[in-house]
Amino acid sequence: MFPINITPSVQKNNMDHSIGILKFEPLLQYRIWGGEKLKNSLGKKALTKNIGESWEISSVPDYMTLVAEGNFKGGNLPDLIHRFGKELVGENCFQTHGKDFPILIKFIDASSPLSVQVHPNDDLAMKRHNSLGKNEMWYIMETEAAADLCIGFTKELHKESYLEYLKEGDLSSVLNTFKVHKGESYYLPAGRVHAIGKGVLLAEIQQTSDVTYRIYDYDRVDQQTGKKRELHLEESIDAIDFSLVNEYQTNYEKKENQSNTMIDTPYFKTNYVNAQQPLQMKYEKNHSFKIFICTSGEGIVKCASNEASLKKGETVLLAANEEKLTILPKNKMELLEVSY
Repeated sequence: MFPINITPSVQKNNMDHSIGILKFEPLLQYRIWGGEKLKNSLGKKALTKNIGESWEISSVPDYMTLVAEGNFKGGNLPDLIHRFGKELVGENCFQTHGKDFPILIKFIDASSPLSVQVHPNDDLAMKRHNSLGKNEMWYIMETEAAADLCIGFTKELHKESYLEYLKEGDLSSVLNTFKVHKGESYYLPAGRVHAIGKGVLLAEIQQTSDVTYRIYDYDRVDQQTGKKRELHLEESIDAIDFSLVNEYQTNYEKKENQSNTMIDTPYFKTNYVNAQQPLQMKYEKNHSFKIFICTSGEGIVKCASNEASLKKGETVLLAANEEKLTILPKNKMELLEVSY
C-alpha cells in the first residue's frame, strides 16, 4: 500500500464497506460555444452563461467530481478506489488502471459549433502527454431543427492531400457533415476527425483524458480572453486516421424493459435501457462498475445497500460488488448503462 490523502468524509466511515450507489456533484464548464440547455433542460445550477459541459463523473486531475450525498459525501474516485479496489470498480478495471478511473461522463450543450478536432490514441497520448487517449461516443438527447454533426471525411485522404486542403483554407469542403436526430448514437475512435454542430445536446462517454487537438475553430474570439483559441495543426497530423468510413452511426435495438447492447469496445461498454415498468438488473459480482446516465424520464434506482433518485440529466455509479439493481421508473425512464 502507498500513502494517500483520504478525504475526511471517506475516512470517518472506514468500517462501513457498503458502497452501493454513488451520485456525484457535477462540474460545470464554461465553453465559448456553450448555451443554456444544461440549465434549462437538464436542471444544472449554472450561474453564468455559455456553460457548455457538465462533467458528471470525472477523475481528471484538478477536475474531480465529488460524491454529493451519503456516507462518502465529499470523497473522490481515486480515494475511494484506493480504499475499496475491485469492490468498487471491478477486478479487470482495478488490475489495469489501479486507482485511476478510466471513464469520463459528460453532458454537452452546443449553442454554436465546436471546433473541428481530433484526439490521439493511447500510445500517442501517453508518449506526448502521459495520458490515456480519447476514444468516445455520443448519444443525442435533443436537437434543434438545423442540428448537425461533422464526423470524418467525404473521401479518403492522406497526409499530403490533407495538408494541401489546410494550406488552401479549404478543409471544410472534405469534412463529412450531416443532420442529426434525437436518439442517434455515434462512436468516435481516437484519430477520427469530428465536431458537434450548433443546436445539439448530447451525453458523452469517453476515456479519462482531456487531450484535444483543434484543427479549425472558425476564427472565433473567446469573449473571456479576447483571443482566438489555439490550434494544434502540427500535433494533429500524426493523430488523424484518414481512412474513409461508410457508416458513422451506431445502430442498436431499443427493446423495452431490458438492456440493449449499443457498443462494446476495449475502453467501455454501453447499453440502452428503456424501462417502462419496474426492472431488475443482475450482475456478476466484482465484474465491473455500472454507470447509469438518465437521458429521459425519472425514477428510483436501488440496490442492497442504498437507493437514489434519478432524473433526466443525472448520473449515478453502481459499485462492482453489487449483484442486483432495481429500476423503478415514474412512467418511463431511458438510461445509458456504461461499464468497463
